[in-house]
Amino acid sequence: MNNSLRLTEFKRTVENRFNVYNSIFLNLPFRKIHNTGMLIPLLFRACEEGIEAGKNPEAILDDFFATNARLENDDDKLSFMFRIIQYVERQVVLYDSIEDSSFRKMRLLSNDITLHDIVHIAENRGQLNILKSKLEDFSARLVLTAHPTQFYPPSVLEIISRLRQLIDENNLNEIEMLLQQLGLTSLMNREKPTPVDEAKNIIYYLRSVYYRAVGDLYSHIKKIIPGNGLDNPDIIKLGFWAGGDRDGNPFVTADITLEVADELRMTLMKCYYGDLKALSRKLTFPLIDELITEIRLKVYNAMFNAGELITHEEILAPLREVRTLLVDRYNSIYLDDVESLIDKVRIFRTHFAVLDIRQDHSVHKKTIEYILKKKGIINQGADEVSADRLLSLLLTENLRVDLKDFEDGIEKETIKTIMQLAEIQKRNGEEGCCRYIISNAEDEFAVMFVYALLKWYGPDSERITFDIIPLYETMSGMKTSADTMRKLFSIPEYRKHISGRKERQTIMLGFSDGTKDGGYLKANWSIFKTKEDLTAVCGEHGIKPVFFDGRGGPPARGGGKTQRFYAAQSNRIANHEIQLTIQGQTITSIYGTEEHFSHNFEQLLVAGMTNCLSGKDNVISEDSRALIEELSEISYESYTSLKNHEMFVPYLENRSPLKYYGKAKIGSRPAKRTKAEKLDLKDLRAIPFVGSWSQIKQNVPGYYGIGTALRRLADSGRLEELKKAFQEVPFFRALILNSMMSLIKCNFGLTKYLAEDPEYGGFWKMLNDEYELSTEMTLLISGYSTLMEKEPVTRSSILIRERIVLPLLVIQQYALMKLESGDENREVYEKIIERSMYGNINANRNSA
Repeated sequence: MNNSLRLTEFKRTVENRFNVYNSIFLNLPFRKIHNTGMLIPLLFRACEEGIEAGKNPEAILDDFFATNARLENDDDKLSFMFRIIQYVERQVVLYDSIEDSSFRKMRLLSNDITLHDIVHIAENRGQLNILKSKLEDFSARLVLTAHPTQFYPPSVLEIISRLRQLIDENNLNEIEMLLQQLGLTSLMNREKPTPVDEAKNIIYYLRSVYYRAVGDLYSHIKKIIPGNGLDNPDIIKLGFWAGGDRDGNPFVTADITLEVADELRMTLMKCYYGDLKALSRKLTFPLIDELITEIRLKVYNAMFNAGELITHEEILAPLREVRTLLVDRYNSIYLDDVESLIDKVRIFRTHFAVLDIRQDHSVHKKTIEYILKKKGIINQGADEVSADRLLSLLLTENLRVDLKDFEDGIEKETIKTIMQLAEIQKRNGEEGCCRYIISNAEDEFAVMFVYALLKWYGPDSERITFDIIPLYETMSGMKTSADTMRKLFSIPEYRKHISGRKERQTIMLGFSDGTKDGGYLKANWSIFKTKEDLTAVCGEHGIKPVFFDGRGGPPARGGGKTQRFYAAQSNRIANHEIQLTIQGQTITSIYGTEEHFSHNFEQLLVAGMTNCLSGKDNVISEDSRALIEELSEISYESYTSLKNHEMFVPYLENRSPLKYYGKAKIGSRPAKRTKAEKLDLKDLRAIPFVGSWSQIKQNVPGYYGIGTALRRLADSGRLEELKKAFQEVPFFRALILNSMMSLIKCNFGLTKYLAEDPEYGGFWKMLNDEYELSTEMTLLISGYSTLMEKEPVTRSSILIRERIVLPLLVIQQYALMKLESGDENREVYEKIIERSMYGNINANRNSA
């Protein structure tokens, strides 16, 4: 479809409607914020013109206070800034709702390939059997995480849902009332959320969106496959990290994990009950009505009582009997409704989403060492025994220590968690909690420590009922990952374990920490090569590798266009499943409505299917590989030089809102992995790291080093080679296009005043120079005249969002400047910085 046609429709259904509804919103009377709305357009213009003129944020706002707002004392100025923040936060909500409501029309105008198209291609090529065979064994798994890249309390989520519907109906009167409600409703969590709070916020989407959307999508997939259709309920999988991910989060305990598992199961029972209740109104026939009533009663009891358990087979068996009776005696009336519920039960079973357990390798090492000390085998650390002796102990000895013999601490909590896994599997089914992920895996002992702990304390000492998943997220971990897995597969006991897991080994790759460690280009290329190496190693041992991508929202954490990323994988990378984490803004913007979910999940399946058809293999030539390798190394050298700069950490600490991430009531997890007072970059989590660069509109992790690398090769006479790679290598093109998204969200004019800073001026200029060079070079090799030229709708959406939050960003910089000058209102300005973060985080949803 012509991009200009899509852009025209975008302007009509999104941009114009936002202008209309925003004008209504800005003129509504809200408590304590009368007349503020009419000043926002003036403030935006003052900010835009001031930045263009090179004025610093303090001068921009002081001029505005004196001329437009006519505010003289500090209290009035501070109150006004808080009111502006409140307005901007709600403008973001309004824009989100309008953009979501236009999704259906915009999708119809897109060029996205659908599964219908894939089936048609397969039929024309005589490859329908190949496609059907692939679909029968393929799956895509979305793993929902609690990482706080976008957040709204449940009350606001309900308002957003209703607002979307009213905008669809163009119901101005009700929209005005709802906008008033939005203006008077707090968008903030009153307290820092607990892991259970986070889980319930995500479960909101499971219940209100995914339950129905998954069932409908599966029905759709079955119908488009000719012949006997498709019978693979595992083609759509959902995972869940909230309440199970304890890596660096001391608030996730064994008790919390069990509570979240119960919440998942009991919420699913409520969904089943709703469908059974609807069926009971339709299936009023002899025998059938009795069967439905019996199931309803069992499900009802399981809805509210955590101790009242029901297996999915106990639900399926009578439903299948109902289906038989309908066909044999009642003319198949309402058969589709029964089939739909059967499909949902086969997909969700009794767990709704698979609850993953994740912990850092260092914790497992401490736990093993604690046990070895208790057994008198070592005095201090595991390095007291040889690697062979340690492996033998893990494999052949039963070193179980009674829980009561542990002192309180992380070791005892780790054992308690593992011991509790049997109860979770009993309640939610074995498949409801069957994955254990190990962060910072560096060697074979990262896996073998967990193997031993599961053998000693897990649900079944004879058969480990968990996929043990190493997470490689550092440059060194990825570099040695192939050797690590080769060593693991050579251990007979572990190889037997893999045989019991359907000959599949899941391996996770961390984009977020990988980028923090090695920079954007190096991290992405390293992960790409690591997947190829691991595919080969698994192939040597007759094992199917499944890659699980720890992707965040923005390109700097593995985001960007998801379908484009998976379609660009090379023919050397295994394609058995697609697994990825989704979080915050990705949940709400890409999978937040039934239509969004159905379309974007289908796109994941399309990406997986495209490469199984002949003629679609992505083969990267050796020359192209050498080119990307060289770019990667130059980029890594540039990024490492920046990361090792003496001003790198101080700049983040003192010229960005980094230190306020830990104070904000955004998520339950601390911003750092340890409690050390001095900031260590390795200790800093990827979200506050990337988020802080985003707050000051510099987005360094999304492009730094790319401009330098491209310029060096272009200057050596290889410009045409770079242009050819952009046109012909999907992976390289995807990297550059995603980096363009990071670049277009930059606004160095916002912090231009730092160029004159005696301490940080030189460092700021380094960042700005690389930003300008990266912009210049990505445009040069792509042949574009503007960033994201071929994606005008996404580009327009990003620019609108950046305009909405511009006053908020200027206010944030104003507050940072006031703090630097030692202003007496320190606590208030710190609160302004903290509050200004929320709207900016929520606005940055165009990233996955």
